[in-house]
This record gives sequence, C-alpha cells and structure tokens, in this order.
Amino acid sequence: MYDLLSGLTVVEVSSFVASPTIGLYLAQMGAEVIKVDQIGGGQDFRRWPVTEDNHSLAWENLNRAKKSVALDLSSKAGRAVLVDLIRKVGVLVTNLPAGGFLSHETLAADCPGLITVRVMGWPDGSIALDYTANAAVGYPSLTGPLEDERPVNHVLPAWDLLTGAYGAFALLAALRRRDATGQGGEVRLPLTDIAMGSAANLGRIAEVLHTGQDRVRLGNGVFGTIGRDFVTRDGQRTMIVAINERQWQGLVRALDITEGLASIERERGVSFAGDDGVRFSNRDAIYALIEAAFAARDHADLAAAFDANGVVHSGYQTMVEAVADPRLVTENPLFAMSTDNPSGFAYPAAGALATLAGEARLAPAPAPQIGADSEAVLGEVLGYSASEIARLVDTGLVATTNEA
Repeated sequence: MYDLLSGLTVVEVSSFVASPTIGLYLAQMGAEVIKVDQIGGGQDFRRWPVTEDNHSLAWENLNRAKKSVALDLSSKAGRAVLVDLIRKVGVLVTNLPAGGFLSHETLAADCPGLITVRVMGWPDGSIALDYTANAAVGYPSLTGPLEDERPVNHVLPAWDLLTGAYGAFALLAALRRRDATGQGGEVRLPLTDIAMGSAANLGRIAEVLHTGQDRVRLGNGVFGTIGRDFVTRDGQRTMIVAINERQWQGLVRALDITEGLASIERERGVSFAGDDGVRFSNRDAIYALIEAAFAARDHADLAAAFDANGVVHSGYQTMVEAVADPRLVTENPLFAMSTDNPSGFAYPAAGALATLAGEARLAPAPAPQIGADSEAVLGEVLGYSASEIARLVDTGLVATTNEA
C-alpha cells in the first residue's frame, strides 16, 4: 500500500470482481474506500474459494484496506441512508444497474458534482460476465489444443481485472476534470466494451477485416513470433519466447542450432536474420530443431544457458509451486504476512501492485468485518448523532460487526 490518495473518499456498492477491484486499487494507493454491503454480506460474501468455516478468501482479498458499512438495502429507509452517504462523499463505484435506485441521474439531482463509476455487462444494460464477454469477443476459439476445434475458456477473469484497472484510472481522470471545472458525471464501463476495445487495441479487428478470416489455433504457441512450450530430457515443460532479434540470437546460441537453421534457410530460400515474420512462417521446421535440442538436455542445464544468453523462459509451475517461489511470493516485497484476516487464516497478502521508487511501501491492510465501520462512518461522515445511530441499529437498518 501507499499513501498517495489520502483525502480521497469513495463509496463502493459492488460485488464479485471488476467493481470491487476498482475500490481495492484505490484503497491500496491510500484512498478511503467505504464499502457498503447488505447486512450479513452481499451476494459474493461466501464466494469460493472458502475456508472450512465458509469464509470467502476471494472476498477478503478483493476488499482489503476498505471500511465496511452494513445496511438493510432491501428497505427504503436503509437505501435512504446509503443515498445520503453517496451524496455526502460525492464519489460512487458500483456495478448495480444503471436504472435502479442508484441511477446517476437520481443521485446527481441533489449532488451535481457526483462522480459515478459503473461497471456494466453490455452498454445497453444487458447482463454479461467476464466469461460470457470472453466468449462473445472470440478469444476462446483461439485457445486450446491444436487438434480440437472446440472453444476453450480461460480461467483468469481477465476482462474483470482490466475493467477494474481501467475503472480506477477513469475515476481519477473524472476527478481531475471535476477539480478543474466542478463538473461531475457518470463513467460507464461495460465488460464487453473493455473486452472488444482491448482486442481492437491489439489489432484484432483490423486483422480479421484485412485478412477476411480468423487466426489459426496455435495451442501454446505465440502468434507472429517464435514462442512455444517444449519438454526437456528430464521432463520439465518450459515456455520460451524470442520476441526480438536479440532474444532470437540468444536462443540460437543457447540451443546451438546455427547449422540446422542454415540448412533450413538454404532448403527454403529464406533468411531468418532480422525477420520475425519469416521465422514464424517457417515455425514448423524451427520448432522441430528446438524440440530436438530440448530433448537432448536437462532443464537445469538449459535454464543456465538461457540465462547466460538473455533468453526469456520459464518452466511451468502449479499454483502450489508458484506460492513457494521466492521470486514470486516468499521473498517478494509485494507480499507481507497478513494475520488479522476475517477468515482467521494467516497468509501472505498482496499490497499495491506497483512499486513506487522512493515511496515507503506499507503493509497490506486486512479486509474489514462486515459492518465494522458502520457507526464511525455514520457519525463522522454523515454527522449522525449517537442516539440516531443507536436507533438505526435497534430497528435493524444498520448493523455493526457483531450483528452482521
């Protein structure tokens, strides 16, 4: 965590991945993020993975460093408290429907400077999730084994995470405009727009219109360059990528395949030097050379040769192995041991994903217990009296930690 956004307060009313990620990234940079949930937890409060006591490890990591207010959002009075809080703070992050009780137009009627960042499915308000957005934009048709034409979905919610990152950026851009002009407004982030726009930024729309067809499926191969997985003599599957000339030449030296490549060049009348496209077009012959070179050497030997020659490579690891990897987790300053999690389970937690030179990196803060900050937020932010807060608690409209 860093203390760069102190003074910024945001109300978050959201669930699942994309919208909570916006609040998480802001909180990790020092913003005060007040997450408002239904009493007892929202629809993602028990989302898997969970502990034996049914505490969601996903929820407690997506909601680190936030404050929690628990309200009865099924009641008109509970929603009125939330609306008061949003208008007081002036910044809202949500994935609730655009036409619901948290519509920007309704909220901004008495708060013209309000900034709302809203995660959506489709631009017209239709529902979409990361996995359906991914299916719609065509990437599963490119994923999976070469011999199988069935689409293969990814397991990483990539569009959710991109939407969260873009949402944090867009919110700060909207705040900058408000600081300059006083103008609020709503930022809408449809998952399908993030997905299709990202594909367009990578040239995918232009590509299919130019060629009139989709790419061929490449399995674990990298499109347009030499990159694929190979198996060493001792059975270690390893991914290599040579995305520029320096890396390509390093790969050739490390594998000692100069003579074999020269033979292919003579046979096919091509030159591989300085032309990634020619190498990719002739990947069948090049990969055969690389496969033979891998099969003749053990992983440790090859890894040392790759490192000495600037080759980008990595053996495949399970997540269990990755968690024990010193470079990734155990000796990575991104992580610090978190012992006061709502689940009661202690483990390394991630802080802000960026490293800011010269700035002190604060330890990752835990997620709150649901309702832990209800009384403090209603008193300090909204100015409710102790007796009014007690009345709201007694009538079941507000819950504290012990009651949520």
